[in-house]
Amino acid sequence: MHAPTIRLANVADADAISELFVQLGHPAGPEEVAARLERFAQAGEEALVAELDGAVVGVTALSVMPTLHRPTPVGRMSVLVVSEAVRGQGIGRALVAAAEARLAERGCALAEVTSNQQRVQAHAFYEGLGYERTSFRFFKALGGRPYLDH
Repeated sequence: MHAPTIRLANVADADAISELFVQLGHPAGPEEVAARLERFAQAGEEALVAELDGAVVGVTALSVMPTLHRPTPVGRMSVLVVSEAVRGQGIGRALVAAAEARLAERGCALAEVTSNQQRVQAHAFYEGLGYERTSFRFFKALGGRPYLDH
């Protein structure tokens, strides 16, 4: 297998990202994904996709969060999913490496990733890349808005 190409996501990737989100258990139609990508970009945030032979097979979303208690912003990967058909081929590792590089370029000295506590295999993946479990994330839905996954 050859290495994936990692690039910034754009609205033309919405169909493929929608399929990846279904595999992750966060279904969203292509139109909704396209709208989210546009809002994300307008907020100054980025998503990266991995391509193999011209097909999008992975995605991660990056956010840069200035913090009052740290000297530099914190970078966050809020989603990472690789197509079930090509998992285990290093695509997730390539996406994380590209995300870390991009977050460092944007001034972050710390990268963090959120992962549902039920995703045990994902936890092992992140720990294998040097990520440590350091804190808990707490959840509360606001304003009666639906939230599908804790």
